[in-house]
Amino acid sequence: MNVQVNPHFYNFLAEGNIISGTKAETARDVIAELARLLARNTAGLNANEIIDEVMLREKRMPTVIASGLAVPHARSEQVDRLLVAMATSTKGIDFGVPGKPKVNIVILVLTPPDDPGLHLQVLAALAKDFMDPKVVQEVAALANPKAVLNYFTSSPVEIPQFLRARDVMIRTPVTLLENNTLNEAIAVFATSNADEIPVIDDTRELRGVVSLADLLKFSLPEHILWMDDLSSVYRFQPFSEVLQTADETKVADFMREEFITVNEDIPAVQLAKLFLMNKLQKLLVVDDANRLAGVVELKDFCAKLFWE
Repeated sequence: MNVQVNPHFYNFLAEGNIISGTKAETARDVIAELARLLARNTAGLNANEIIDEVMLREKRMPTVIASGLAVPHARSEQVDRLLVAMATSTKGIDFGVPGKPKVNIVILVLTPPDDPGLHLQVLAALAKDFMDPKVVQEVAALANPKAVLNYFTSSPVEIPQFLRARDVMIRTPVTLLENNTLNEAIAVFATSNADEIPVIDDTRELRGVVSLADLLKFSLPEHILWMDDLSSVYRFQPFSEVLQTADETKVADFMREEFITVNEDIPAVQLAKLFLMNKLQKLLVVDDANRLAGVVELKDFCAKLFWE
């Protein structure tokens, strides 16, 4: 399908698909409540199938996208257009995310399976509007569905016509400072899933990148790469020598200063081209001042497009 949508979110939210002050206490309870509401108001929709589809997606990763806001979603063969239902709760709903507060607004989003960007466009719009937790609390406290609908009618929540890099990037990536030591860098690699880490300065200006391969290259003299007989280094002597000065060596001493960046405003489809043309696993996203805004990882990018 992949058609342009009317940018105003309120065009997709009917008063009859809003629940104010839900009594639901868990993610499954509120998702089931909203699915049944949509099924009751939408011809041809099977509530149980929707519940199963959304819960399957929720098990892969809870869809709490901002403090107090959850947007459970699914791509469903049952729908040929964007469908939305919403519930509010002043008490809060447990979405099972450790370290995060309960959710006060739940917006169920269903999209056609052949429009991979549509749910991401909706998520981008909602995340931007509900960035401030105070807004979430204010909307959750509205007395009835009509008041909730009036909020969206007067708010600037617009669904973008296409995704940009900032809509699909990881906003809080693992980073290193250029004055971190080698020991500190090793600790970060050891305690994270990162295989390549951006290096920034105190102002978040991007200075370089460091990968696991860079650590090996820094530790192993280049001439050894051309030797057939490695018996002289069977006990990893070069690595031992590097580790002896690991508290003195700075990340700036071995980081790469050549790397590919993209501006946060470029269309997200261009990321796919860059991944393929440059055989990259990660793209660094910067703002207009060359400050690190986030990263886009190939696996995460594909997950958003194909199965999330």
